[in-house]
Amino acid sequence: MQAPRALWPARTDPMGGFILRRIGYGLLVLVGVNLLTFFLFFTVNTPDDMARLNIGGKRVTQEQIDKWKAERGYDRPLYWNAKEEGAAKLTRTVMWERSVSLMALNFGRSDSARSVDIGHEVSTRMGVSLQLAVPLFVLQLVVSVGFSVLLVFFRHSRIDFWGVVLCVLLLSISSLFYIIVGQYCFSRLLRLAPISGYAPGLDAVRFLLLPVLLSLLARLGGEARLYRAMFLEEIGKDYVRTARAKGIAEHLVLLRHVLRNALIPIITSAGAYLPYVFLGSLVFESFFGIPGLGAFVIEAIAGQDFAIVRTMVFLGSLLYIATNLLLDMAYGWIDPRVRLA
Repeated sequence: MQAPRALWPARTDPMGGFILRRIGYGLLVLVGVNLLTFFLFFTVNTPDDMARLNIGGKRVTQEQIDKWKAERGYDRPLYWNAKEEGAAKLTRTVMWERSVSLMALNFGRSDSARSVDIGHEVSTRMGVSLQLAVPLFVLQLVVSVGFSVLLVFFRHSRIDFWGVVLCVLLLSISSLFYIIVGQYCFSRLLRLAPISGYAPGLDAVRFLLLPVLLSLLARLGGEARLYRAMFLEEIGKDYVRTARAKGIAEHLVLLRHVLRNALIPIITSAGAYLPYVFLGSLVFESFFGIPGLGAFVIEAIAGQDFAIVRTMVFLGSLLYIATNLLLDMAYGWIDPRVRLA
């Protein structure tokens, strides 16, 4: 005797399949970014040009160029080996070797004269970038959300008006202006913080305090205006009017209802900044002499070090893919109405 069929089909959890699909898409994106970066870079600079730049001097012989290329593996064909047959045409090329190494997180050595270990440099400098970016990320989220909630609480008042004016002013000024003025006022005049440099351990606080505060000030205007607009959109909805009709105080309506229902756009905005927490800040690390990943990228671009640039592009793509996956999973956890597909 057959068992009776269920009236409703069993509900399957789509999370596992969703994660597998996103990982598959992410791998395809990583391969595409890797190949595109390889083609674009060697379209602009050939290995011979890179050798001349790194060797230096006006009179560089072909023997020196060939030696430099052989030491770094650029003496083989870049894309296609016409002398080989079958699979060896592709597998015995620089593009194949470097691509496989990157996918295995084996970054190799840089193309510069120092020939540093890129993996060691990334692991060392990432810790410095995290010391700058993690406090900034937390402070930026707390201060921006708190300031925008304050403006919405005092909406249509002078506090709201002048708060919006302040946000527009902060948003209109370049971050370079904050750096120059901050270094002049707090370092040269008041001598409250070093103008640049870095020290390990607890001494790092006095070097990182000024760039954290200036970076927070540079981003406050745009973030606060975005969150204020989202809160104003939520505050006019039916569930807010129902909460007020029940006699709930205005500040509790904002914190318990409006803020909770605006979590998805807040997490989206904050998640877009997460890769920079690991990759560092190009501008602030360079101006303040902080030896993080941001300064590492600037030095590599200035020296046209393809190995480092390509590694950082790969890591940036990997972090963005992982961040988007985590954000999509967080959406389903925060709001059960969100369906992952």
